[in-house]
Amino acid sequence: MIKIDVVGLLHDVMGSPWLYLAVFAFVAIDGFFPTIPGETLVVTAGVFAASGDPNLLVVVAVGALGGFAGDHVSYAIGYTAGGRLINRMRPGSRKRKPFDWASRALHERGGGVLIICRFVPGCRTAATLTTGSVRFPRASFALFTSIGVTCWATYFTLVGYVGGITFQRQPVLGVLLGIGLAVLVSGAIEGIRHLRSRDRRAQASEATSEPASESATSARD
Repeated sequence: MIKIDVVGLLHDVMGSPWLYLAVFAFVAIDGFFPTIPGETLVVTAGVFAASGDPNLLVVVAVGALGGFAGDHVSYAIGYTAGGRLINRMRPGSRKRKPFDWASRALHERGGGVLIICRFVPGCRTAATLTTGSVRFPRASFALFTSIGVTCWATYFTLVGYVGGITFQRQPVLGVLLGIGLAVLVSGAIEGIRHLRSRDRRAQASEATSEPASESATSARD
């Protein structure tokens, strides 16, 4: 029976200079094809960076560059075909909702929404595609997405780094801890976003119902 040394294999992979290219490629593809686990690889690299290899700062840098490149690919897709892609989705459907939310958020809060959405995988792609489809200025997009990917890469690398320090002799547990923390924070951000969106909808509903009530009262008088 063949036994696989998972920890040893991970050490070999994380110690390879090709790791940086893999981080860049995975994160870049994750920007427009969100089934690729960009966060997972960045967190894992951060865990092993606690032992000195790979280099912590280089992981942050290539992760940010990969995110910047991927977001621009998503923006370009949105700029050229985003409108048609979104219009094909049924209004009110689960797939359509992130795009509708991103469109409203862009009009209400501008490019700052790109920084928030960078931490929510599904929302991230919806925001960058929508930004391109509404012809958001490319220079402003580059500014906001550069801030977002830098914060994102720094956070997820450091989350992994903390896990690596906590479980220096058991890096697999460090990876699990890092991924767990990453999922927890992403879920918290998405939960806060959902609650705030619900509150705004409720306030808008109240605002539209008040004039109708006043009109009805005036008509009776």
